[in-house]
Amino acid sequence: MIPIPTDLPLKVDLYSDTLTRPSDEMREVMAAAAVGDEQKGEDPSTNELLDLVKALLGKEEAVFLPSGTMCNEIAFAAHCRPGDEILLDEKSHALQYEGGGPAALAGALVRPLPGERGVFTARQLEGAIKPVSRYTPRTRLVSVEQPSVGAAGHCWTLPEIRDVTEAAHRHGLRTHLDGARLFNAVVATGTSAREFADGFDSAWIDLSKGLGAPFGGVLAGDREFITEAWRLKQRWGGAMRQSGIMAAAGTFALRHNIDRLAEDHENARVLADRLAASTRISVDPIEVETNIVLFDLVHTEMSAMELNERLIKEAGVRVSAFGPSTVRAVTHLDVSTPDILYAADAIAGILAA
Repeated sequence: MIPIPTDLPLKVDLYSDTLTRPSDEMREVMAAAAVGDEQKGEDPSTNELLDLVKALLGKEEAVFLPSGTMCNEIAFAAHCRPGDEILLDEKSHALQYEGGGPAALAGALVRPLPGERGVFTARQLEGAIKPVSRYTPRTRLVSVEQPSVGAAGHCWTLPEIRDVTEAAHRHGLRTHLDGARLFNAVVATGTSAREFADGFDSAWIDLSKGLGAPFGGVLAGDREFITEAWRLKQRWGGAMRQSGIMAAAGTFALRHNIDRLAEDHENARVLADRLAASTRISVDPIEVETNIVLFDLVHTEMSAMELNERLIKEAGVRVSAFGPSTVRAVTHLDVSTPDILYAADAIAGILAA
């Protein structure tokens, strides 16, 4: 991450949708939240959040966790034994951006599948499952990220998900849904979160990205799975006390901020359309489905990192370097359409100069 110069406040921050700040209304709900001991199941605001997520995902039980990464890592450890194998797309967040957590925490091997824009097929899955043998790792879990953060927010279709989860279950595998931006996919496709989550043994949603809450994720599954997840939560130091202050923010986000994700998606398309006019930028606006725009720098010696540094210093705009010449910009509720137009012109202007 590029540090923010102290003498120039950022005008537009497109680094990530994790940067959203609680609104005044959300802060009021947090301040008024009824609280108790979450560890004992006595925090009413946390219980309200869990009931809401269970209904949205169609799952039996749920647990509130400090982060989405913790949701993934606890799920992997609950499903797998050390030496087991997890199959997922090669661009998956769990593989690329979670510090080797599956290996370090679950003792599991992660085997990447070369999907198309973050989506692998049931045929690829079945071809990767190892035969039962004392000599090989046991293929145990299939993880799907919806949408794929590494593929610019590309969404799996419901038939694609069903094909993969049905194939996995036919072979006795467990299934996990990484729903960090699940509601972006819901809004983009018109398919409900419950439908997407139906074929998965575990699923989670993040509250701190486009939904605008400052903290946390909720992991859901059947009662036996969540019992094991709670044991790992306790072991890894994640048990909380009066968590209702934070849970109330998540409940507010789920009740008020899902439909407005469409605004972020529209802003992302506006950004892509504007950038596509530059001869030094390669981007296909048609591929922008949610709130993530990936674009490549062409016909210039400037790197993605250098562009980011200059944007911060010269225009107060921050994006992120996603590769030597690849740049990522993420829209969110703290960014307006005028902000997007300003950022797009700043990017094009620096490259043109």
